[in-house]
Amino acid sequence: MKILEFCNTYLLGVAVPLCLMIAGVFFLVRLRAFPFLHPWRVVCTVMKKSEKGGISPLRALSMALAGTLGVGNLVGVSAAIAAGGAGAIFWMWISATLAMLLKYAETVLALRHRRTDAGGVRGGAMYYMRDAFDGRLCWVGRATAIAFAALCLIDAFSMGCVVQVNAVASAWQGLWNVPTWLTGLLVALAVFAVGLGGAKAVSGATEKLVPLMTVGFVIVSLIAIGARIGQVPALLAHICALAFELDTAGQSLLGGVGGFLLSRALRFGTMRGLLSNEAGCGTSPMAHATATTADVAKQGCLGIVEVFVDTHLLCTMTALVILLAGGESRTFGDAPMLMTLRAYEALLGSWAGVFLCIAVLCFGLATVFCWSHYATEACVYLVGERGRRTELLRKLCLFVYCLFCVVGAVVAPESVWTVADFSIGCMTLLNVTVLCRMHREVEVCSQGLIQ
Repeated sequence: MKILEFCNTYLLGVAVPLCLMIAGVFFLVRLRAFPFLHPWRVVCTVMKKSEKGGISPLRALSMALAGTLGVGNLVGVSAAIAAGGAGAIFWMWISATLAMLLKYAETVLALRHRRTDAGGVRGGAMYYMRDAFDGRLCWVGRATAIAFAALCLIDAFSMGCVVQVNAVASAWQGLWNVPTWLTGLLVALAVFAVGLGGAKAVSGATEKLVPLMTVGFVIVSLIAIGARIGQVPALLAHICALAFELDTAGQSLLGGVGGFLLSRALRFGTMRGLLSNEAGCGTSPMAHATATTADVAKQGCLGIVEVFVDTHLLCTMTALVILLAGGESRTFGDAPMLMTLRAYEALLGSWAGVFLCIAVLCFGLATVFCWSHYATEACVYLVGERGRRTELLRKLCLFVYCLFCVVGAVVAPESVWTVADFSIGCMTLLNVTVLCRMHREVEVCSQGLIQ
């Protein structure tokens, strides 16, 4: 674990922010910044009439949002503030803004390279990674896709399962003294029941949960922020100022630029933002690829909406509530879920804790449902399509995933965060490299938006 912590701090902690920002700027130039210069084109593309039958584009978006709108919006934000300070929120905004076009690119490529087999439609980063290299380099594509699928499986069991269930169990035990193992068992049963139905059942469940929990959370957060609205301008200035503070350790080790790249605000803001919106890491394309649509640009624009809702809207609201509560919640820095819970209670009263426990259950369930789909898809890719054996393998993977739900409810999540950071960091480096290699294909598919 010490080795992983070292890699996360001094290797991935520097490489991932740099990679995301450079690739984000690259696609910003290649796609002529169309979401920012021509936002109406994005709106018109999203509002296009969809094909009937199968999984609709909006339903696929709901499943992708379920994977991103998890407890990362609650726990991830508070963990970023506790570890990197208020300045981490600034870098969460910057990385998400640049990553919007990475989400667009990976969604477009996922639809272009998806497969149809006996199990239905399959797609995701591993499929376009395999197709990115041909001729003598085809082995590179196969190796990259296999490595990505293996890392995705690890991330599904760590961040997509253990972290989510542990946050739900902690909240329910802290407020109502519900045994953690019981929460884990109930979540596992729900995941197994929904997961047996495959992508359609998962997208159907998330289609009901995501809009409800998003609207409710936004309303309550706005009420909480409104309670101390006069402090918001100064707080925003404080966030921007702290974003450029250098860590003493980083300065002494590498000096100016190096110390900045090792700053906790930059590192934790970028990594926790990535864990929240998943832009550039290549996971949500597995959800978008299930959409019954031939309009890849529309689905790509829905990916942009996904990042905006997740980070710029919900994560920002959570961060403002925590920072406005100040010392009333920061004493729980070593327990991120309690830190968020107490912040909302400090601004709104005890009823906010009840609401947040219900919200975290909805967020957590939706995310665990979605990541169970990601886990089974990664597992099927690693083993290969084998007819009836594929369905048996999918059920076995789902059963093991549900066991991790129970384990995740009772174990401490600190080391799991380290594993999740490492796996998602490696996935991001692989995925962004392939996205840049395939940029011409993305540009061709986007001519109507960038002209």
